Amino acid sequence: MKDIFTFKENLNSFNLKERQQALRQLVLISQTPEKQVNNVNMHLHSFFSFNAEGWSPTRIAWEAYEHGLYAAAIIDFDVLDGMQEFYEAGEILGIRTSVGIETRAFLKEYSDKEIDSPGEPGVSYVGGSGFTKLYPKTFIQSAKLAEHRQTARDRNIALISRINPHVAKIAIDYENDVLPLSPSDSATERHIISAYLRKAETVFQDKLVLINFLSKTIGKSQEETDNLLKSRTSLEEVLRAKFAKRGGFGYVQPTATTFPKVEDFFGWVKSCGAIPMESWLDGTSGGESSPKELLEFSVSKGAAALNLIPDRNWNIKDPEIRAKKVANLREIVQVADSMNLPLNIGTEMNKKGQPIADELNGSFLKEFKKTFIKGARILVGHSILARFADFMYLGSKAENIYGTRTADKNKFFETVGSLAPVTKSLADKLRNAGEEKAYSMIYDSSRNGKWMC
Repeated sequence: MKDIFTFKENLNSFNLKERQQALRQLVLISQTPEKQVNNVNMHLHSFFSFNAEGWSPTRIAWEAYEHGLYAAAIIDFDVLDGMQEFYEAGEILGIRTSVGIETRAFLKEYSDKEIDSPGEPGVSYVGGSGFTKLYPKTFIQSAKLAEHRQTARDRNIALISRINPHVAKIAIDYENDVLPLSPSDSATERHIISAYLRKAETVFQDKLVLINFLSKTIGKSQEETDNLLKSRTSLEEVLRAKFAKRGGFGYVQPTATTFPKVEDFFGWVKSCGAIPMESWLDGTSGGESSPKELLEFSVSKGAAALNLIPDRNWNIKDPEIRAKKVANLREIVQVADSMNLPLNIGTEMNKKGQPIADELNGSFLKEFKKTFIKGARILVGHSILARFADFMYLGSKAENIYGTRTADKNKFFETVGSLAPVTKSLADKLRNAGEEKAYSMIYDSSRNGKWMC
């Protein structure tokens, strides 16, 4: 009989049926994890964009379940390929879930300021939370999603065409070398770098020859390169900087036309029934130096939530820098709270060493725990209401009830998100009830603090 480890690894198969079968087996043979902890991770990249551990949406759901997370969400770059899979795995395991998307957009009003993409004035990481359905191909929502995918693909191919002439001995082909590393046509810059390293290891099978080639390529001593080879993640980060980042072989400075306008992206997110999100790095850039101004601007463009990665703001060796960034974190949280913007936090897990979740009881984050949990509940509440009752956070039905009373709306969505996780049997009852009846069932349950169906 296969062991638990084998089934967990099968959760990462590129074959969906194999992932689903492995999950069913794990549920049968595994013990129920310990009681839930009040940690959340609402920003986890799956292997449909890039996960450093190679985790699929199903594997992420399993790890969230096994670690007892209060809530979890996947957010992938430019695609929603894992959406249905993640919600279904969440129902099977009984965990609170949501699904989002991330991309980069251009803010013309900040074209002279860096925001959260270092060295790239006007460019901002933005996203959307709470996607719950895919639209027919003839709908504008699907057309725009396909456009995001195609733009990312074109950008990747152009990047490779600029890098290859500089490293002709390990030149790669997008179709043959990069796409096989991704389960769908959704490769990222990190996949490209991994493909170059794999090609180098194939071409230079003698380790000393490989070290010699890489050391010349990245401008490091052979000893430094040898040490980097022992930590593949570190080497890939160096290669990424040399190949794709500012000053690298393949880098080109983005312009106003490189990425979509932020208002266009936010408009598309809302049209999909999801919640547009601004992102925030650490408050040290010119664009982030005035957090209230930035958030007010973002809200005027359509943002209704804020995404941030807490680990970047406290897990820092230098005590002075750490103190400054924790203070910046405190300020942005206070501003977002005052504007009734739900906070979406997470660790991404697109780089080795990033944890499965932030420790919200830790000395640096415990002061923010209540706000972070509240944000997760609101976003989960939206996903539940949108999935089963067609009742969206920014939809007309919520607008008719709450109008501009955002605090009251947040309280309702938070209450729904704090209900026990939606299991498969409960989800079936809500689906079978129809949208109108499902809303009544969810509303009554929120009033009673427990599921009444």
